[in-house]
Amino acid sequence: MGRRNSPLPLYTEVPILSTGAEGMAIAKVDGLVVFVPFVVPGDVVDIQLYKKKKNYAEGRAVAIRQYSGLRVDPECPHFGVCGGCKWQAMRYDAQLEAKQTQVRDNLERLGDVDCSKMRSICGSPVTMYYRNKLEYTFSTKAWRTQEEMLHENMPPANGALGYHIPQMFDKVLDIKHCALQADPSNAIRNAVREYVLAHGLDFYDIRNHTGFMRNLVLRNSTLGHWMVIVIVAYEDNGKLFPLLDMLRDKFPQITSLQYIVNDKWNDSYSDLEVHTYCGSPYIEEQMEGYNGSPSLRFVVNPKSFYQTNSIQAQRLYGFVAEFAELQPDDLLYDLYTGTGTIALFLADKCRRVVGIEYVEEAVADARVNAERNGFSNAVFYAGDMAKVLDEDFVEQHGRPDVVVTDPPRAGMHQKVVDQLLKIAPRKIVYVSCNPATQARDLKLLSEKYEVRRIQPVDMFPHTQHVENVAELVLK
Repeated sequence: MGRRNSPLPLYTEVPILSTGAEGMAIAKVDGLVVFVPFVVPGDVVDIQLYKKKKNYAEGRAVAIRQYSGLRVDPECPHFGVCGGCKWQAMRYDAQLEAKQTQVRDNLERLGDVDCSKMRSICGSPVTMYYRNKLEYTFSTKAWRTQEEMLHENMPPANGALGYHIPQMFDKVLDIKHCALQADPSNAIRNAVREYVLAHGLDFYDIRNHTGFMRNLVLRNSTLGHWMVIVIVAYEDNGKLFPLLDMLRDKFPQITSLQYIVNDKWNDSYSDLEVHTYCGSPYIEEQMEGYNGSPSLRFVVNPKSFYQTNSIQAQRLYGFVAEFAELQPDDLLYDLYTGTGTIALFLADKCRRVVGIEYVEEAVADARVNAERNGFSNAVFYAGDMAKVLDEDFVEQHGRPDVVVTDPPRAGMHQKVVDQLLKIAPRKIVYVSCNPATQARDLKLLSEKYEVRRIQPVDMFPHTQHVENVAELVLK
């Protein structure tokens, strides 16, 4: 017989000390660091361990013995099961303080950056219903809570439409109400679920690659535009089109109704054709210009990237413009430009903008956005940043006076850092969604640059995620 593992211990009346990585909170028991989700610093809890390593453990709070003064009642009915908003039970001012500390700790510890003059984090004026994009998954594997499994009258789950349970790729929590996107987001999702169940459309089984209904994507803008994308596993217009007709007739708010056929094993759809069923093939977003500049309108296609907190995007770009301090004759490079939102936000403050982006569809959007907003001084190029930004490119387009860089979470490739050190623009404004990789890159750039202003921005209330803007000036 195989050896049985010893049951992991239950620790009682353990104080929660602080916030930690990935939205977890931190406790210490007998010198062991224990990570616990869905609790707040100052709580005193009983912790059941479910993973134990040499230097740390992970557990769940099975009872709260004493409530923290930082605790508030979460608005979302799925809090504690859905892993999307782990800090929703913590007061918002405490969330902001934790994010400010996260940025400072990463920059000082990993980047040797002097943070003594770091500005206070810019909080979001709206902390609920602030997202403009949500993606849901259909699954035959519905996640049930312990309470639901013990409920004698609970009917069997026919499938789920919602979010993946953390660390369980095939389990999906059926979402009844999400507090992240404004109405009619919840009504649209619930109507789709009711229709699918009533008409016997089968949910997708990710393990066996069977089933029809795969994903549902909802996007909206501050202009009141709504895009709905229904993603199915194979082409069957007899099944799909009546569902789309229901959405069109029941929700006149939908200005762009799309569908995608995805017969791949993975859920990515960036390489797939999008079909417009009715309405426009895109929605539009508007952003006020900076410091007297006219407002901008951006086309947002089904595959377009746009900051998911529209109100905070305006503020974030304002800090970028402030730090850039562009002059009328400046040449600006915008690295990882996406659909060109930052580039066009700054275009009327300088002589010329050159944007570079890996995704070709995003570059196409950037060019459309430049034309629609009347900017003839903005050009955009597609390609791998580490390959495009070479000496020939700089010789062709000119040495930039200012560079704005907004890389993905992994930060900048070493070749990009080396090229920036070689180009040596007067100033670099570094926007990051990951303070750890930003700190790594700032340390590499410190060979020629010093960090002056630092501005954290909270784009995602109730999560551990934080955006940060750093101003680098040539020594």
